[in-house]
Amino acid sequence: MATNSTDTQTREVRATAKYVRVSPGKARLVVDLVRGKSVEDAFNILQFCERHVAVDVEKVLRSAVANAENNNGLRRDDLVIVRAYVNEGPTLKRIRPRAKGSASRILKRTSHITIVVAPRKEA
Repeated sequence: MATNSTDTQTREVRATAKYVRVSPGKARLVVDLVRGKSVEDAFNILQFCERHVAVDVEKVLRSAVANAENNNGLRRDDLVIVRAYVNEGPTLKRIRPRAKGSASRILKRTSHITIVVAPRKEA
């Protein structure tokens, strides 16, 4: 992404958690809740979300906010989640014994969670 270094309105900062041991479908349910929200609203939503993956999404969001504050000098109060998505990671394949000496495959899915924050656009 090409950005002008003097224009802070177009700065986007990202954070990614890779190989999170949760299926992408379950992670997308939580990420969909916070997409497009301000950072403070997103933290409130994630704090009261009952799904276990909300803890991992909150960690990624905290990392993105810390990157924006420390590396780019942006203010936390102005940040908005502009993009949030979950990609599928590698699948761990395991075997479970079944009846009559057969076996069935267990698929343990992983996810890559990415959150992109940027300063709020002033209208």
